[in-house]
Amino acid sequence: MATDCPLLLGLVEEFVSGLVDSKAKDAAAAVKDGQFTVLQLVEALGPSLTSSQPHTRARGVQLLSEVLSECSGSLTEKEVEVLIAFYENRIKDHYVVTSPVLQGLKALTKCTVLPPGSAVSILRSLFQDVHVQSLMLVERACVYNMLLNLMATRETELKSLGSDFVFGFVQSMDGERDPRNLLLAFQIASNIIHQGYDLGKFAEELFEVTSCYFPIDFSPPPNDPHGITKEELILALRAILTGTSKFAEFLLPLIIEKVDSDVQSAKLDSLQTLAACVSQYDHKDLAEFLEGLWTSIRREVFHTSSEKIEAAGLSALTALTSCVSRSVLSSDSEDCLSTFLNLVIKDCKHHLSEPDLRLVWPSAKLLQAACSASIRASHIITAAVMPSLIEQYNSRTQCSHRRTLLEVGQKFVQSVKSVNTPEKEENALSPYRSSLCSIVFSALSETNDSLEITATQLLTSLAQQQGLLEESDIELAVDHLTKLLLTEEDERVCVAAVDCAGALAALHPGQFISKMIPRLRIEAFAVPMDEDSLEVSRRPSHQMVRQRCLSALASVSSQPIIVQQSTPVLLELISAAHTGSVPFTVEDVVLACRSLQRIAEQVQDTEDTGRCFHDIIIPRLLSLALQAALQGEDAPRPSPLVEESVLSAMVPVISTSCSRLQPKLAEETAFKAVSLFLNGNVSFLPDNSFPSNIQLLKGDCWRQSQMVCLLMACVCSSPRTVEVPHLDELLSALEELSCSSSHTLSYTSAAKCFAGLINKRSPGAALDSLIQRTVKRVFSELESPNSTVHFQVFTLMIWVAKALLIRYHPQSTALTDKLFSLLDDADLGWVAADGFSLLMSDSSDILNKACHADLRIMYRQRFFSENSKKLVQGFHAATERKPNYLKALSNIVNKLPKQVQVTELPALLSLLLEALSCPDLSVQLSTLSCLEPVLVDPPPALIQQLEALVSRLLALTSSPAMVVRIGSLRCIHALSHFPAHEILPFRARVLRALAKPLDDKKRLVRSEAVRARGEWFLLGSPGGR
Repeated sequence: MATDCPLLLGLVEEFVSGLVDSKAKDAAAAVKDGQFTVLQLVEALGPSLTSSQPHTRARGVQLLSEVLSECSGSLTEKEVEVLIAFYENRIKDHYVVTSPVLQGLKALTKCTVLPPGSAVSILRSLFQDVHVQSLMLVERACVYNMLLNLMATRETELKSLGSDFVFGFVQSMDGERDPRNLLLAFQIASNIIHQGYDLGKFAEELFEVTSCYFPIDFSPPPNDPHGITKEELILALRAILTGTSKFAEFLLPLIIEKVDSDVQSAKLDSLQTLAACVSQYDHKDLAEFLEGLWTSIRREVFHTSSEKIEAAGLSALTALTSCVSRSVLSSDSEDCLSTFLNLVIKDCKHHLSEPDLRLVWPSAKLLQAACSASIRASHIITAAVMPSLIEQYNSRTQCSHRRTLLEVGQKFVQSVKSVNTPEKEENALSPYRSSLCSIVFSALSETNDSLEITATQLLTSLAQQQGLLEESDIELAVDHLTKLLLTEEDERVCVAAVDCAGALAALHPGQFISKMIPRLRIEAFAVPMDEDSLEVSRRPSHQMVRQRCLSALASVSSQPIIVQQSTPVLLELISAAHTGSVPFTVEDVVLACRSLQRIAEQVQDTEDTGRCFHDIIIPRLLSLALQAALQGEDAPRPSPLVEESVLSAMVPVISTSCSRLQPKLAEETAFKAVSLFLNGNVSFLPDNSFPSNIQLLKGDCWRQSQMVCLLMACVCSSPRTVEVPHLDELLSALEELSCSSSHTLSYTSAAKCFAGLINKRSPGAALDSLIQRTVKRVFSELESPNSTVHFQVFTLMIWVAKALLIRYHPQSTALTDKLFSLLDDADLGWVAADGFSLLMSDSSDILNKACHADLRIMYRQRFFSENSKKLVQGFHAATERKPNYLKALSNIVNKLPKQVQVTELPALLSLLLEALSCPDLSVQLSTLSCLEPVLVDPPPALIQQLEALVSRLLALTSSPAMVVRIGSLRCIHALSHFPAHEILPFRARVLRALAKPLDDKKRLVRSEAVRARGEWFLLGSPGGR
C-alpha cells in the first residue's frame, strides 16, 4: 500500500503542498528504481486529486504527468489503460488542471503498449472537451505533439475515424499564430495529405485553415533562440498546399490573386508554389485556370525588375507546360497543350520581330521555357518560331539585330536539348538543320566580334545534339574555327573559338586530327620571313598566334585519340626550344607545358592515355630536361629548359599524370625515376646518348641538382599504395641535398620531395627513427652559430613539419615548437613567421589531395587550438621581435575557415589590433581579411575596442598599397552596421577621414569609399539609421 511508504508520501507532500518542483524528478527516479509503482503514486495522490481546491488537484496531476514523462516506457498495457481513463476524466476538470492533463496524455501517447482503441478515445476526448486555441502556447504544442505521436504509431486507428479526424484537427489549428506551433501543425496537415487520410467533405476546410498563412510573412526576431526561419515555414506550408490535387480548385485562384499583388515576396512564393503544385496535378485540374495563370506569368516576366521573380515565373511556365503535355489525346478531346501554347505563341511571337525593343528577350525566355517542358511542346514552339527567326536573320542588315536573333536562336537550341529527345524520335530542330548551319557559318564569316562569339555558342549547341551537324558541316566548322584562331584580333573571339573547338572535338575527333592539329602545328612552328627571325618571333602578333595554337591544342585534347596526335606537337616544340632549331622563348615552353598539364587534367582516364603519358610524355620530358642540365656553362646558346619557370611548369605535367596512372604504371614510373636519380640509369629515356656517371642528387652542379623537382613530381604524386623503391637510400640522398645545396630550387625541391615521401610512409619504428634523425640534424644546424646552411635546414624543417602536421603525427609538435622559438631569432624570425603561412596553406604541387597525401580533416583548426596560447604568450614576452609574432598570428588566422575565425577572434582581438599597426603590408592585408567577416556580427569584446579599431582602420585608408586601402574601407563600411548608439560618437571623425579616399587615384578605392561614407553619412540622419 502507498500509505506504508513514507518516502512516497513525503515526495507527494513536498511537491503538492510545499511547491518543491524538483521532487518530481526524485519521484521519477524512485519509480525507475522500483521503490514504488506509478499506480501506487496515483493512490498516494488520492487526497490531492480529490481536493476541492483546483490548484491542489492541478499540482497532483502535474506530479503524475512529470513522472510519466520520465517513466512512460516502463508502463504495462493495463497501467496505461487505467491512466488514460483517469486523464480523459480529468480533461473535463477546471481549466488550471488542463495543462498537466495534456502533459500526461502526451507522455502516454509515446507508450509502445498503448491499448487498442485508446488513440481514438484520447482524440475524441481532446476534440470534444478542449478548445485548443484558448490554451497557452506550451499547451497547444502539447496537443500537436500528441497528434504527431499518434500518427506515427497508431495510423490505422486514426484513419478509422474517417474525416472526423481531419475536422477535429482543423478546429484545433484554426487561429494558430505562433511559428513554433505552426511548424508542428503544418507537419500534421502534411501527414494527413501525404499518408492518405480521408479528407471527406472537409478538404476545403483543411485548405482554408492552412492557406490563410499563404504567403508566409515572417521575420524572426534578432537572436531568436528557436532558430525558426521564414524558409522553413514556407517549405512546410508548400508541402501541404501542393500535396493533393483536391486543393487545385482552391489553390490556383489564390495563386493568381497573390501573383497579382504588389508584394514582391508574395509574388515569388506564389510562383514557386505554382511550379511545385502542378507536378502533382492532372491537366484537367488546370484547364479552367490556364488562361489566368498564363496572364499572370506573362505580366511578371514582361514587367518585373527582379531576376528571382522572372526565374520563378519561367520555371512555373515550364512546369505548367509539362503538366499539360501529359494529357492524352483522343478523337473527341481538345488538345489542351496546343490550346495553351497557342496562347503563349500569340502573346510572344510578334515581339521577336522587333529585336531592338525591350520585350524581345522576355518573350524569347517565355517561349524557351515552354519549349523545354516536353518533346511535344518543343515541336510546337519550334515550328512556330524557328522559321520566323531564320527569315528575319537573313533579311536584317544591322549586326546588332542579327546578333540578338542569333542569341535567341541559340537559346532555343539549348531549350530543345534540355528535353532529351530519344534517339529514335526526330529532333524538333531537324527540319531547320541546314538553315541553322547556314546562318552560323555566315555569322562566323562576319567581321563583327559579338556576332562571331554568338555564332560559336550556337555552333556548340548544335553540335551537342545528335543529327544536327553532318560531316561536311563539321569540316566547315573546323575551317572557320581555325581561321578565327589564326587571324582574329579580338581576344574574346579567340577564347570563344577555342571553347567551341574543345566542345566539338570531344564529339567529332576525326576532323580535328586531320585538319586542325596539323595546321596548328605549322603555325606554332612558323617563323616570320625576316633576317632577324628571333626578333620578329617576339612581335606581339606572332607571339599571340603561337599562344593561341598552344591553348587550342590543349582545348581539343579531351579524347585519347586526339591526345596521341596533339601531345607529340607540344613535345616537339619543347625539343625545338632546347635545340634552338626554332627560336622559341621561355614563355613559349612554359605555355607548352601548361597545355600538357591541361591535357593530363581533362583527358579521359583510360589505359591508352596512361600508356601515352607513361611511355612517351614523362620519359621525353625527363630526357629533354637532362639534356639541358648536362650542357656546360660555356654552351653557345643556353637551353631554356634549365630555367626555373620551365622546370616548375613541367612539375604539374608529370605530377598530374602520375596521380592518374594505374597502380602498375605508377610503380614502373617511380622505379624508373628513382633509378635515374640514384643510379644514373638512363636506359628508359629516348635519345639515349647520356654519359654513364650521372649523379643528379650530389648537388655539385645546380643545373643537374635542380632536376630533383621532377623526381618529386614522379614519386610524390602516386597513390599511397604505390611502393617507392630504395626508399631509405633515396631519403638519405634527399636530406643531404636539401641541407648542403646552395641553389634555392634544388634544396627547396629536395626538402619538398623528402616531406612528400615521409608523409605517405607507413607508421612504425622505421618512420619514427628517420624523423628523429632528421630532427636531430636540423636542430643541430639551426643552433650552430657557425652553420652556413641555416636557410636550407630551415626549409627542410618547415616542409617536414607540414608533412607530419597534416597526418597528425605526434612528432610534428617538436618541429612546430622549434618554429615558434625561431620567431625570436634575429636572422630567421621573419622567415619563421612566413613559415606559418606555408604550414596552413594548401600546396599546389605536393602534400595535397590530388597527390594522394595523407591529409587529415581540420588539421588547421587543431593546430590553431593547440598553439594559439603559445603565440599570445610569446608576443607578450618578446621585446624586439613582436612584429614576427603578429605576422605569424595573421598567417595562421587568415587560413582558418571563416566560421572558426568568427568564433576564435575575440580572444585574439588585442593582437589583431596590434597587427593593423604592423608596418608589413602582408600582415595588414591578412588581418583586414580576418576582421571583415567578424565585423558583420560583432562580439561584445570588439565593440569595447571601437576606439582603437576605428583609429587603426582610418590610418590604413592612406596606405600606399591599394589592396590595404580597399580592405580598410570595407571594414569601415562594416562598422557602420554596428549598434547606432555605439558608433555615433565616431561619425564626424569617420566622415572627415573618408573625404580623402573619395579623391583616390584608383577607381576601386573611390568606389569603396563612396559606399562606406554613404552609410556613415546616413547614420543618425532623418531617414537613415
